[in-house]
Amino acid sequence: MFLVLSASLNPGSRSRILANACRQRLEDSGRETRWFNLAETPLPFCDGASAYGDPNVIELGQQIESAEAIFIASPVYNFDVNAAVKNAVELTGKRWTGKVVAMMLAAGGAGSYMSGMGLANSLMLDFRCYIVPRFVYATGDAFEGNQLSDEEVQNRIDQLVTDTLRLSDGLNG
Repeated sequence: MFLVLSASLNPGSRSRILANACRQRLEDSGRETRWFNLAETPLPFCDGASAYGDPNVIELGQQIESAEAIFIASPVYNFDVNAAVKNAVELTGKRWTGKVVAMMLAAGGAGSYMSGMGLANSLMLDFRCYIVPRFVYATGDAFEGNQLSDEEVQNRIDQLVTDTLRLSDGLNG
């Protein structure tokens, strides 16, 4: 099973558009795909105590644990992935261990293209995740309304899915 985690809390999220394009590509490939949208299934703030017992946290943790690979789609705010995805990692912790992780980022401008590296480093060092070295980074001009309008970005999503499946199949096959 492959998990697509949409981290944006914004109803008009561009990173969710990336996530949906990824999900569609996975489903077209015949792979079992699950969807977890933090805007629809909110998580409590990590308090280091009772938040771990929240039903949504437990559900996300189970999906992460059973996933062969996880595709994270996050907006970029202030030169970093959003706090919601970092909170999700804090709440689900060791469930990420050894997972293949791919990232898709949507940002307002071109200057934040390395914004996923902090999260990638944390996942690699803390949980020994295999980070797919091909990120999708898209700026506002790749979208028209609530659609992905840039064919090159769609091609990069397709390549990200292909590379992630190849890595996952090699590790889990």
